[in-house]
Amino acid sequence: MKLFSMIFAVAMAGILSTEVSAAGEDCEVCIKVIQDIRDMLDKEDWSKKPMVEEAMAKYCANKELPPREKKVCYYIDPIKRDVAQPFSTGMPVDKVCKRINQKNAEVCGVKFPIKSAAMPKEDIAKLRVKALKKILADRGVECKNCVEKSEYVNRVIETAHLDGEL
Repeated sequence: MKLFSMIFAVAMAGILSTEVSAAGEDCEVCIKVIQDIRDMLDKEDWSKKPMVEEAMAKYCANKELPPREKKVCYYIDPIKRDVAQPFSTGMPVDKVCKRINQKNAEVCGVKFPIKSAAMPKEDIAKLRVKALKKILADRGVECKNCVEKSEYVNRVIETAHLDGEL
């Protein structure tokens, strides 16, 4: 019976670690924004909601903020107090983003572009069709007659020189 409970515990730990990494991938821009805001504050100020809200406003007011971070700021601005609450309790950044995502599902929909210029052909072929389509869309390239995955892979490889232009 002990052996069964140990195996069960190890299996559950594997499942839980997979969920945490999946959340990180889902909310990658949100995690970066919240971590940047957390880095702006002293550790003793994390528990002070007005200080957290002020830091969010200061971070989001930065004119040189990249577009994806600006988009997350746009989504979290109306719900600053809801963001400051879990933030002030010392909750991990990925959990804060999951909580924000419950209020506004678009927060975790913001993703960084996939960098495929330096990827070997074998790694590009391992990507899903959805990711290949996103790469092509980010490059401003259409693949109207692409039906098979191999056609998308070839088109991504053909247009690799466009990756740095955006």
